[in-house]
Amino acid sequence: MKIVIIDYGAGNIQSIIFAIKRLGYEAVLSHDAEEIRKADKVIFPGVGEASSAMAKLKATGLDKVIPALKQPVLGICLGMQLMCHSSEEGNTEGLGIFDLDVVKFSNKVKVPQIGWNQILDLKNELFKNIPEKSYIYLVHSFYAPMGAETIATSEYGVAYSAALQKDNFYGVQFHPEKSSDVGSEILMNFLSIS
Repeated sequence: MKIVIIDYGAGNIQSIIFAIKRLGYEAVLSHDAEEIRKADKVIFPGVGEASSAMAKLKATGLDKVIPALKQPVLGICLGMQLMCHSSEEGNTEGLGIFDLDVVKFSNKVKVPQIGWNQILDLKNELFKNIPEKSYIYLVHSFYAPMGAETIATSEYGVAYSAALQKDNFYGVQFHPEKSSDVGSEILMNFLSIS
């Protein structure tokens, strides 16, 4: 199985590579459109700020490549947020895959949300064998509200989308690569999607 992690300079790639390796697979880091298109599974990571990450995608043409992919694609954290219509962070236009606009947490809660939180209302094969209220690891100041494409929720002052799915596109707000056994199981479920 060819697994490609999209390389567009938006941090924290090593921990994903190690997490995939622990599952017995090798992942390739690439920004080459052809290599990404030929992959069996694509992981779209992201740590950092939305507008600068989007600028990097546009500079390499990956903003056109990603929405046209036909194989299973998993957006992680900022990767998931960039797959939405837009983000309040840097007033950024996203890839428009998910029909949601990313917004900032209110100042009623400590921002960013950092640490472990529970996921609820789990739907979809991505969460096969994952118990309700499992703990996952998050670091984020912005969130995707609830919508028709929500397949898991979490709560931090407000209920929000912890995971999204539309067609072959999946997104998780949390970091599966840092979420212990639960995260490994979710990554394995993603790699098992045909």
